[in-house]
Amino acid sequence: MSYCQAIKALSGDRKTLHQEYHDHHYGFPLHDDDELFGRLVMEINQAGLSWETILKKEAAFRNAYDHFSIAKVAAYTESDRERLLADAGIIRNRLKINAAIENARVILQLQQEYGTFEKWLEHHHPKTLPEWIKLFKKTFKFTGGEIVNEFLMSIGFLPGAHIADCEIYNKILKNKPMWSIT
Repeated sequence: MSYCQAIKALSGDRKTLHQEYHDHHYGFPLHDDDELFGRLVMEINQAGLSWETILKKEAAFRNAYDHFSIAKVAAYTESDRERLLADAGIIRNRLKINAAIENARVILQLQQEYGTFEKWLEHHHPKTLPEWIKLFKKTFKFTGGEIVNEFLMSIGFLPGAHIADCEIYNKILKNKPMWSIT
């Protein structure tokens, strides 16, 4: 069952939460490096949990990680790690927190070499999912196959965020996701 279909079975606040993400964020191309980094942090933190848990905590993640400022997170110290581990509003997993900090530092290096994180992604496009997974595992921390797949689908680099009969599908195509560019 696709995410598009799954939302139809939800009701109330749960449906509202997922519908907002589905209709306005999921699969839409992102061009801001901090937002790309934020999406990667969110996907990493989702590992082993439901996406609903992460959506409910998005505001807390934004606050805890300085609105996903790559430069600020890359400069985090041990006291920042401890602050994050004590923050009940986010996922308090040392491996995931360390991955966010280390990945911010990697992205700073990629920005120096390519100009932006987005340009680094574009430089490697197109790739198959297995090729992307291999690249991400070589480059970043805590990026397994499902994390890489969802991250790339969620930012418009891989198809699959929406099915053809989903009302958002054509809206996504108008935004020219990378997978639709030939």
